[in-house]
Formats: sequence, structure tokens, C-alpha cells
Amino acid sequence: MADGSQELALSGGDFFRAIWINEIVIGDTEIRPMGVHSIEFDADGTAVLSFVAVLPGRYTLSVPGSSGDSLQAVFNIQ
Repeated sequence: MADGSQELALSGGDFFRAIWINEIVIGDTEIRPMGVHSIEFDADGTAVLSFVAVLPGRYTLSVPGSSGDSLQAVFNIQ
């Protein structure tokens, strides 16, 4: 979710390669992509990802250039 106060990107190429994406929903639009490397918000809004974990490992989605734990999500796939 982005509040629109600034451009926000989420990067996690390794994570996106370790999952099968069922769909990404942005507003009323459903997207069923073959692959994703990152998601970027230019305005306020919410994106919902529906996925199935495929490759075991520890993966991180983060805001590029950030170092705070609050600006990342860690997924442990077993």
C-alpha cells in the first residue's frame, strides 16, 4: 500500500522467481503476469498479490536503497 506522498517501489527479483503468481489486483484491475521483477506505486493505492510458493529459501521484498526493517518483507519458503 502506498499513501501517495512519494513514489514507492518494491523490489525482489529473487522472490518473484521463487513463486508462481496467480494474479495481482490493483484497484478493480486483475493482472495475471508471466513474471514480475518489481512493483512501483506512483500514487496512493493498494496492490494485492496472490501467489503459490515454489522454490524453498529466504527471500526479501524491499524498498530499493532502504536499510530499515520496516521497509522490507521477508518470506521463508520451506
